[in-house]
Amino acid sequence: MSNLENEKILMVRGLVTEALPNTLFRVKTDDEEKEILAYLSGKMRMHRIKVLIGDSVEVVLDPYGGKGRIIKRL
Repeated sequence: MSNLENEKILMVRGLVTEALPNTLFRVKTDDEEKEILAYLSGKMRMHRIKVLIGDSVEVVLDPYGGKGRIIKRL
């Protein structure tokens, strides 16, 4: 069993408000109206999927509340 099966995965949708160096982004979440720091997932880097300011994205939140991982551009 992997860790993902044991933990509850928190996924939110948001809007990219700022692009930072090293594929970091500030994302404003739709439901809570707060900004989180998110990084680009490995698959998105590998397939060179571009994320720009104003894009709607799907983010998996860190269970500790620090950062999020962008997994899909909507």
